[in-house]
Amino acid sequence: MAAEQGKVDPMHQFSIHPMFGTDGWELAGYNIAFTNSALWMIIAAVGLILFVWGGMKRELVPGRWQMAVESMTGFVDSMLAANIGPAGKKYVPYIFSLFMFILFANVLGLMPLALFGIHPFTFTSHFSATGVLAIMSFSIVLIVGFWKHGFHFFSLFVPHGTPLPMIPLIFVIELVSFLVRPFSLGLRLFVAMMAGHVLLEVLSGFVINGVNAGLGIGPVVSLLSFLLMIAICALEILVAGIQAYVFALLTSLYLNDAENLH
Repeated sequence: MAAEQGKVDPMHQFSIHPMFGTDGWELAGYNIAFTNSALWMIIAAVGLILFVWGGMKRELVPGRWQMAVESMTGFVDSMLAANIGPAGKKYVPYIFSLFMFILFANVLGLMPLALFGIHPFTFTSHFSATGVLAIMSFSIVLIVGFWKHGFHFFSLFVPHGTPLPMIPLIFVIELVSFLVRPFSLGLRLFVAMMAGHVLLEVLSGFVINGVNAGLGIGPVVSLLSFLLMIAICALEILVAGIQAYVFALLTSLYLNDAENLH
């Protein structure tokens, strides 16, 4: 939060800053500074590794941690089985990692760590991060599609039963729709996370300005804004899980197209 004389800049929280004196690092003319975004990506990745490591004990009577990991892997496995079929089993590690990485990133960005002097950064609120995840998933879809079907993969863009005169037009429409998928996949997550954080920051500005206004309606506005912030935080936790699920679900649906040409 950037507060100056009672003013709050809702976009300041999305600023990317070099850390640990790396702002001058360059490679082939490109700045490769270690930023707060990279730091929280590493934290999310380490959190995911520790989460999986804690559930690999394979105890006959699983503890809560092992049960949590097994429940999440079972959830992803069921989703892939429903959307792809038996061929979806081989994608469980990737979809599980993708789902949990996004979930960890979203939830970590909502943690009230500022109370301890730590300012969390939600890197999924940047299209540069969500776009890379989307392109990575889309690349796997293309690789699987052409590896398994060759040029027959292009039949995906001509639905079965399409009249012959309509094939060129339908092919172009379906191809454009297909190529837009990585953009929409990354944009959906980016917009959802950014909008929630902006709203929370705006409400925090109402709280600060209401308190600074002194007696009168100011404290009432502050109290109502604070209560609304609590409700929005609860909603954002739900959104964090839903957006991670939607990203994984759409990726599995796209993989289904590559596997089965539906």
